[in-house]
Amino acid sequence: MDALQIDERYSRQVLFKEIGAEGQKKLAQSSVVIVGCGATGSVLASLLARSGVGRLRILDRDYVEASNLQRQALFDEEDARESVPKAIAAARQIARFNSQIVVEPHVADLIPANVDSLLGGSDLILDGTDNFETRYLINDYAVKNSVAWIYSAAVASYAVTMNILPGETACLACIFPESPRGTVETCETAGVLNSAVNLVSSIAATEALKFLVGARSKMRRTLLSWDVWTNERAELAAIHPRAGCRTCMRDFVHLAGEGRPHITLCGRNSVQIHERQRPVDFVELSTRLQPHGNVRHNEFVLKFWREPYEMTLFPDGRAIIKGTTDTAVARSLYARFVGS
Repeated sequence: MDALQIDERYSRQVLFKEIGAEGQKKLAQSSVVIVGCGATGSVLASLLARSGVGRLRILDRDYVEASNLQRQALFDEEDARESVPKAIAAARQIARFNSQIVVEPHVADLIPANVDSLLGGSDLILDGTDNFETRYLINDYAVKNSVAWIYSAAVASYAVTMNILPGETACLACIFPESPRGTVETCETAGVLNSAVNLVSSIAATEALKFLVGARSKMRRTLLSWDVWTNERAELAAIHPRAGCRTCMRDFVHLAGEGRPHITLCGRNSVQIHERQRPVDFVELSTRLQPHGNVRHNEFVLKFWREPYEMTLFPDGRAIIKGTTDTAVARSLYARFVGS
C-alpha cells in the first residue's frame, strides 16, 4: 500500500495518533478470521474492511434470508431472494467499497476436522457465531496455538464481549466452565435490536484494532456486558486464567470432538446435517427432485421445498432443513431426497 492510498482512504484514521501511519501499515499487513457472518460478524467484517485490515477470512455456514436484513450489515434484498451464502455475499459487498484488501470467503461449518485449515495463519480470531459449541472450539484452538480471539454476542437488547489473550487473560472456559445452553435466550426466541449488535461489534472491532497495531496494554481485561434498553452495564474481571480451568490446563475436549453431535440444531425451527465428503451435483439432483416439490439452485446452494419443509443443500452435502427440530425427521428427509 503506497502513501497516497493511505492518505486518501484512511486519512482520518491515520490522523488518530494512536494508530498513525505506522499503525495503518500494520493493519494492512494483518490477517483476521471472522467466524460467523451474521449480525455481529457482518458488522465486524464491514468495520475492519473499512479500517484497512489487509486480509479477512470470513467463515459462515448459512445463507442470507429476509429476516437477516434488519441487523446484518453486508446483505441486501437480492442476496435474500437468491439465498446467497453469507460469506460470499459479504465478500462481494466488501469488494465494492474496499478492493484494496483480500477477502477469503468460506462457506463452511467450523468443526474439529477443519479447524486448523480454516483458522490457521491468522493474527486474530473474531467471534461472529451464535452458539457456544463453536465458541468453545475456537477457544480450544486459540489457547492451544496461542492465538488471540475476541468473544462477542448480542441478543434482545443485551450485548457482551471479552478479549482472550491465551496465557495472559482468562479464556472463555475460565468464565463459562460449562456451556450455558438451555439457560440463554437466542435471537430466535427473544429477538435482537440492531443497536445492541452494532454496539458490541464496534467495541470488539476497536479492541481488534488495538491488538493489530500493537497497543495490547490498552485492551480491556474484563467481560463487558451492556443492555442498551435498560442502560445496565457490568464488568467481570478476566485479568488472569482461572486456577483449574480445564482448557488452560491444555485439556482440549472440544478440539477432540468429544460429545459433538453429527447433527446440530441451528435455530429458527431448523436442523443442520453434516455429511462429510459427499459432493452433490446440483443439476442432477434438481432433475431428480422436481417431481417431489419445488426446487431451484445457483452455484452455491440448492433449495428444495416440500411442505411443510424447506431443505437448503450445499455443494459438500451439508444441509439445513427448516420446518422441524426433530433430528430423526431431518435425517429421514435427507436420506429420502438426497441419499443415505
